[in-house]
Amino acid sequence: HTIGGLAGRLRRADRVVLGDPFSRYVQLLLTITKARDLVVVDDGTATMEFVAQLARGERLVRWHRKGGRPGPRDLVFAPVSSAARKRLTPSERRTVEIFSSMPMEETPDGVTVTANTFAWTRDRFGPPRITKGADMVGTSLVETGVVDGDRYLEAVRSLAKAHGATRYFAHRRESAEKLHRLAVETGLEVVRPDLPLELIARRGPIGRTILSFPSTVVHTLPLALTGTEVRVAVCDIDPAWLTENASPRAQGFLSGVTGTARDVHRLSAVSAV
Repeated sequence: HTIGGLAGRLRRADRVVLGDPFSRYVQLLLTITKARDLVVVDDGTATMEFVAQLARGERLVRWHRKGGRPGPRDLVFAPVSSAARKRLTPSERRTVEIFSSMPMEETPDGVTVTANTFAWTRDRFGPPRITKGADMVGTSLVETGVVDGDRYLEAVRSLAKAHGATRYFAHRRESAEKLHRLAVETGLEVVRPDLPLELIARRGPIGRTILSFPSTVVHTLPLALTGTEVRVAVCDIDPAWLTENASPRAQGFLSGVTGTARDVHRLSAVSAV
C-alpha cells in the first residue's frame, strides 16, 4: 500500500534522496522512479560495500551475507535488485551522488561523492560535558550471525572492566534478551538511544573514552566530537569469535572498517574464553 501510494510522486520527482541502498523496500521504490538525480545519504559501514559493489558491477549484497548461496527469496527478488543497481549507475539521463562520512577506496565512474563532515551537528550541539569514565557502544554482530553471543558478552565484560565503562549504548537491532543478560552479567547500564548516537554524544554528558567494536561510529563519532577531549577506542574482532555461519569476508571487512577509521585509538582484541 505504501509503495502504491508513493508511485505517482516517484514518477513525477526530478530528484530522489534515499537511504540504505541494500534495503529491498528502497530497491522496489527505485524501480518506479524516473528521477534524473538520485542521492544516497547513508553514514553506515554498508555504504563502503555498496560503493565497491557498484564500481565492480556486482549484485548488491550486504557484506555479512556475502559468500553465501542465494536463498529462494533472493532469487525471486534478483530482477528487482538488478534493476535497482542499474538505476544507481550514472548515465546520460541520470546523475548519482553519495553523501556520506564513510571512506571509499573505489568510486564508480560518474558518481559524485560529497563528504559528510558533521559540521551542522557540531554547530548545533555542544560541546558536551565530559565525564571521567568510559562509555561503550554496542553492535548487532551477534544478531546478524557474525559473532558468537557468549564470546561477545565476555569481550564486553573484559573491556568494561579494563576501562571502567559504566554505560552501554545499545544498537537498535540488539535483542532485548541479549541486552538483559549483558546488564545482569556485566553490571553495565544499558541505554536504548532515542536519537542518533552522534547527537547524544555531542549533547553530552559523555565519557572521556568511548569504546566500540568495528562499526559506523568509529568513523562518525570522531567527526562529531572534533575539538573535544573525548577519545574513541575501537576493539578488533578476534577471528575466534566468529560463528561457523559467518561470511568468509567478515574478518576482512571488519578489519577494513577499523583500519580506515581516522582519529581513533586501536585496541587489540580482548581475550574471550
